[in-house]
Amino acid sequence: MTTYVVDAWAALADPSRREIFARLSTRPRSVTDLAGELPISRPAVSQHLRVLKEAALVRVRAEGTRRIYSADPNGLQAMRAELESFWGAALTNFKQLAEATTHETPEL
Repeated sequence: MTTYVVDAWAALADPSRREIFARLSTRPRSVTDLAGELPISRPAVSQHLRVLKEAALVRVRAEGTRRIYSADPNGLQAMRAELESFWGAALTNFKQLAEATTHETPEL
């Protein structure tokens, strides 16, 4: 049986999940709290939270019978590191291209 791994970028591609994640970034909330703030049902919020949790973007803790969700800074840090590596590579390539173009420009 193959296990599907949820990628953080794919998880945040959905607008509802981005909105849930944004709200959890400000403070922890329960499914009921989130569903009361959003135009989607509690079961839909739960499904979105499951995807975000599988992508390591949120964590959950039990508080009595409720589950409280919060943003996971470790998951966000991994995304930031990946994004910074993209920018680092792009800037390095741009620098090399700019230097190569400068050396090829004929002097007048």
